[in-house]
Amino acid sequence: MRQAFVPMGVEVVRHDLCGQNVGDIIRAEQPDVVFVETLSNPLVKVIDLDAVSAAAKEVGAVSVVDSTFTTPYLVRPIEHGFDLVVHSATKYLGGHGDSTAGVVISAQHALLGQLRNFAIILGAMLSPFESHLIKRGLQTLSLRMERHCSNAFKVAQYLQGHASVAQVYYPGLTSHPQHDLATELLGEGRYGGLLSFELKEQSREAVFCFMDRLKLFLPATTLGDAWSLVSYPKMSSHRNLSEAERRGIGITDGCIRLSVGIEDVDDIIGDLERALGGIGFMGEIRKKG
Repeated sequence: MRQAFVPMGVEVVRHDLCGQNVGDIIRAEQPDVVFVETLSNPLVKVIDLDAVSAAAKEVGAVSVVDSTFTTPYLVRPIEHGFDLVVHSATKYLGGHGDSTAGVVISAQHALLGQLRNFAIILGAMLSPFESHLIKRGLQTLSLRMERHCSNAFKVAQYLQGHASVAQVYYPGLTSHPQHDLATELLGEGRYGGLLSFELKEQSREAVFCFMDRLKLFLPATTLGDAWSLVSYPKMSSHRNLSEAERRGIGITDGCIRLSVGIEDVDDIIGDLERALGGIGFMGEIRKKG
């Protein structure tokens, strides 16, 4: 975002808006635009949409939320007072990893007119076939999201009890600091298909050992496909941040992100079990050495 807007003379200020003092932060900054995610990437922190939109309105800021991770099936942010909602339709809306698209939903006609003008100027015109693929994905969105949520919850529970795992980040777990907010916002049992976890072995070698042993999960920086995907935030989504910046937002060397698919959950857990077994084998070799 800084790379896009700073050259235009726009000041970009980053804050953690997942705390209870979100209103105070927004009032202190007096921004023109407030941009948040419903669930953060990759640590799936939960945003209090009502508190953010209310504070944005109070200071006269346009409120924008990226709701890609939750989709309209789980939450509709305009109903929580947001001005604009952004989706990467490439992810859950399309759902099959075979199309690239983006969606902006506006609560105000005035903003909608500006968006259309920008789309014309920038050439953001979706081809008929890409539109067809996204429409096809929407036809099964509710079914897929139910399975994504169910599978992700079971995977999070499994990882939480594994000896090689230090911590699991998933709002469906009662151990998540914002579990109650997530339940209020998304609904009981509907916490999304994305989760992250940390290996006890905090090293790139351990992460690569884990990923190399996976058979079902595919290594990819995208998410929301029908099949399960794995990524290493340090070398993918957050590769442009310095080590200090990554650690400052809680992304460690052992952090792994999973986009849990709609395969049979026993197959998914079996794949993780086999891959995590390799981490334990690494530890045994080091002890003997």
